[in-house]
Amino acid sequence: MTELRAQGAGLTAMPAVPDDVRLIDLAWNRLTELPARVGELSALEELRLDGNLLTSLPMLPPSLRELHADGNRLTSLPPLPPSLESLFVYGNALERLPARLGPLRHLAAGGNGLEEVPDQVWRLTGLRSLNLAENRLTHVPGAIGGLSGLRMLDLGHNAIKEIPSEIGKLDLTGYLYLSDNGFTRVPASIGGLRRLTYLNLTDNRLTALPPSIGDMAALKELRLYNNALTGLPPSIGRLAELRELHLQGNHLTSLPALPPSLRVLDLRDNHLSRLPETIGGLTRLVHLDLRNNRLRELPAGLLGMTALEKLDLRWNKLDGDPAELRALEARGCVVLR
Repeated sequence: MTELRAQGAGLTAMPAVPDDVRLIDLAWNRLTELPARVGELSALEELRLDGNLLTSLPMLPPSLRELHADGNRLTSLPPLPPSLESLFVYGNALERLPARLGPLRHLAAGGNGLEEVPDQVWRLTGLRSLNLAENRLTHVPGAIGGLSGLRMLDLGHNAIKEIPSEIGKLDLTGYLYLSDNGFTRVPASIGGLRRLTYLNLTDNRLTALPPSIGDMAALKELRLYNNALTGLPPSIGRLAELRELHLQGNHLTSLPALPPSLRVLDLRDNHLSRLPETIGGLTRLVHLDLRNNRLRELPAGLLGMTALEKLDLRWNKLDGDPAELRALEARGCVVLR
């Protein structure tokens, strides 16, 4: 396979390439333009241009299957080749995507100025990953539920005020980022994402979670910090695969029984005045952060957390010197208070 690999070489112009080149990697150079000849390279399948200074691209060859152009200064894109499967244009200055996108499997167009995307995006049933984060999107249509091949979705850091219920029809297995949008509720249909492993709902305005959150059986990491949650549904205890639960910066006053599978539990900056005895059932927990709550005492069940390596209790005002803490320290747990 004929290749040109010259990433990070300080180039300001594209070097000569043979007609049969299949891969060109010119990432992390100082290119400001590409020659029109790129469009004549009939064997070219992969073009890597990340981290340059490009403001536009020439016509692309019909053979191209992967285009990597993250971190440039692109304001528009040429017509896309009909065989293109991967389009990575994160961190440019695009205000729109081409209306015709082809049989894409991976689309990363975050970090641009997009206020909307072509309707065709929501019809790309072969799409496996979609990243539209850090744009100016305000709406996601119900048609998103038709992306039957999608496994990873990032819509974080937009201005989407309502999550469509059709999102629960997806078969996501990797991650779902919905952080920093400003929505106030999550649809109950989210419980349909039974194969999802990572869910990020941080920096929104959530006051409650639907009980169906407990149906997300494969979830390993749940991030909910910087919302306005006052409580958690008891169903969260059914998340038997959950390893990390991040709840910093909410308004929690109490906790239900939590999954014994937890390794990391972050509860700092809440309104907890007591912990339930059931917390001792977290026998696999390694790190517990309780900073800046309203705790005065600790439950005896705390000693049941036999795997605990670090307990952070700073900025609480505990009564006296709890024996539970001395016992934890004696067995090697780092206790900060």
